[in-house]
Amino acid sequence: MSWFRRLCLVYAVILLGAAAINYIPGLTDDQGLAFGIFALDPFDDALHLVSAIWAALAGYLSNRSATLFLILFGAAYLGDGVFGIFTGWGYLDFGIFTNPSLGPDLSFLRIAANLPHIGLGAVALVAGLISARRA
Repeated sequence: MSWFRRLCLVYAVILLGAAAINYIPGLTDDQGLAFGIFALDPFDDALHLVSAIWAALAGYLSNRSATLFLILFGAAYLGDGVFGIFTGWGYLDFGIFTNPSLGPDLSFLRIAANLPHIGLGAVALVAGLISARRA
């Protein structure tokens, strides 16, 4: 199994963890914020669960499916995180379509809330592009 396929399986575990955050006692505060930074709703949980299933299938199927997952997932999540910093909302949960823009904000909380999508997206996108180049 290639490194890229293994990375997809790591992403599956990370995304399952993200889907479970709301259901693990002590990880959310009294206001429902995970780690006191961001709120996850059932739609977010479903998005993370579907992404985890996609990652696991891509990792198990082939190098080509792993590469495709890494590129598409990476671009989607990276873009979502960037939109989050500049508008206060992402597009994967349709937030930019249902809420008015809060404007750009480089505060610690805004960056921390979007850093998981930016970090996971950037790593996946770069890995996917490297994998595609090697193919």
